[in-house]
Amino acid sequence: MAAPQRSLERFAWRGLAAADRLFNRLYGWRSNPLYQSGTIAVALLGVLIVTGLWLLLFYRLGTPYESVARLTASPITGNWVRGLHRYASDAALIAVVVHLFRMLAQGRSWGPRALAWVTGVGLFALLFVCGWTGYVMVWDEFGIVLAREGARMMDSLPIFSEPVVRAFSGERPVATAFFFVNMFAHVALPLGLAVGLWLHVSRVSRATLLPPRRLMWGVIGLLTVAAVAWPLRMGPEASAFTLPESVSADMFYSFWMPFSRRLPGGVAFASAVAIFAILALVPAFTRRIANRPVASKVDEDLCGGCVQCTLDCPYGAIQMIPRPGERGSKSAEVARVNPALCVSCGICAGSCAPMAIGPAGRTGRDQLARVKEFLRSPELHRGGVVVVGCDRSALALTVAAASEDAVFYPVDCAGSLHTSVIELIVRAGMRGVLVAACPPRDCWNREGPKWVNERIYNDREAELQARVERRRVRLAHVDSRDIAGARKAIAAFAAETAALDAARAEESLEVDATCVTAAGVAE
Repeated sequence: MAAPQRSLERFAWRGLAAADRLFNRLYGWRSNPLYQSGTIAVALLGVLIVTGLWLLLFYRLGTPYESVARLTASPITGNWVRGLHRYASDAALIAVVVHLFRMLAQGRSWGPRALAWVTGVGLFALLFVCGWTGYVMVWDEFGIVLAREGARMMDSLPIFSEPVVRAFSGERPVATAFFFVNMFAHVALPLGLAVGLWLHVSRVSRATLLPPRRLMWGVIGLLTVAAVAWPLRMGPEASAFTLPESVSADMFYSFWMPFSRRLPGGVAFASAVAIFAILALVPAFTRRIANRPVASKVDEDLCGGCVQCTLDCPYGAIQMIPRPGERGSKSAEVARVNPALCVSCGICAGSCAPMAIGPAGRTGRDQLARVKEFLRSPELHRGGVVVVGCDRSALALTVAAASEDAVFYPVDCAGSLHTSVIELIVRAGMRGVLVAACPPRDCWNREGPKWVNERIYNDREAELQARVERRRVRLAHVDSRDIAGARKAIAAFAAETAALDAARAEESLEVDATCVTAAGVAE
C-alpha cells in the first residue's frame, strides 16, 4: 500500500488538488498544463536556447546597452525575439516551481527518487542564475542593480584581492572582461542545465521530455503573441553616478532583492545557499523508515523469463539474469529486482501473467486472495458496478461510488492491478468494472495508466482474457480528488452496463417466446 503522507505533503497536496480540478475544468486532463509542468520547462529551455543564440549574434561586449537597444528597436528581427526570450524565461521559472511543488505534494522526493529531486533543485538554481546573468547583459538600471547585488554577495567570499563591487563604483569604466565573463556564464549555464537534465531522468525508463505537441505549441504560441502584443522597452542605461527613484524589474528574478538588500552581503549569500540546501535536503525530511514500502521480490520457481516486468518497470529496477542453479525445464533467465532503484509501485505485479513478482503481499496471487475476500462480503450488492482505483483517490472514488450505487475497491496503483482481478469480479456476477486511473501524465508511478490500458484493450502480456466481455470493463481517467468527475464517469458507465442488462433481458424474453410458439406448433 502507499506510504502515508507527511503533514507537509498533505498540505501541499490539498492545494495542488484544488488547482488540478480548476485546470481540468478549463482545459481537460489531456491539456492540463499543471500535469506537464516538468516537460513544459524542458520545452521552454529549448525556446530559450534558440532565441538566445539568435540574440547573441547581435550582442556586442564593447557596447552592451547600445547593441541591445538596437535589437529592441527592430520590430522584425529583434524586439519580439527578445520578448519571447524574456517571457519564456519567466514561464520556465514558474514551470519549475510548479514541478517541484507537485513532486513534493505527491511524495516523490525520497528513496530512489531522491536523485531526481536533488538534481531538480540544482536545475532550479542554475536556471535562476542564468536569468540573473541575462538581465545583467542588458546593462540597464536593473542590470547594474543585479550586478551590484551579486558583487556584494561575492565580496563576502575570501577569494578576491579587492572588492568586486568597486567595479561598479564609477571610478573607472566597467571592464569589457566583466561583460565577457557574464556572457560566458549566461551561455555556459545551459550546458550545465543539459547535464543536470540527463542526471535528473537517469533513473527512469522512457523519460518523457516534451509535452504533447498541441500543448507545447500552444504555450510557445501564447508567449509569442505576448511578445508581439506587449513589446519590451529599454530602460535607462546603467550609470554608476545616478540613483533612480525606481527601477523597472522582473518580479520573477528579483522578488528577493527587497529582503537581501537589507542584509549584509555575507548574510544574504549564506541565506541563498541555505534556502537551496534546505530544498535539496527535502528527501531527508520526507523519507520514511518504518513505513517505507518494501521492494518487489521474484518467486524464481514461478518466473517464466518472459521479460515483461523488465519492459514495464518505469524505473529500470528489474533486470533479467541467468537462472542460478539447475535450470531443468525452466527458463534460461529469471527476473531480479534492484532494491536501490525499486519504488515499490507494484506495476511489475500487474505485468506478470504467472504472478511471480511484486512487493510482499501485493503480487497477483495476493491480489486474487484479497479480491475473493471482497467478493465474499455479505454487504456487497451483487449486480452492481465495482470501481477499482488508486488508494490515493480513495476519498473521491468512495464518495462518488456510493452516490451512484456502486462500490469502491482500492488498489495501490491502476498499473499494479492484475487483469485476473477484473475477470474474477465480472465472473462473480457484478454488472461491470470501472478502472479509475490517474491522468496519464500525472500518475504517481509514471506509467500505471499506460500499462493498464494496454493490458485491457491491446493484449499486452498479462492481458485481460478474451472471454471477459469488454463492454463490462471500462478505463476512465479521474483526478485524485475530483468527486464530480468521478461521479460523472461512474454514472455514465453504470448507465451503459444497465442498458446491456436490459438488452440481454429482452433477448431472453424473445427466446422464451420463440420456444413457447414452437412448442405450440409441435403439439
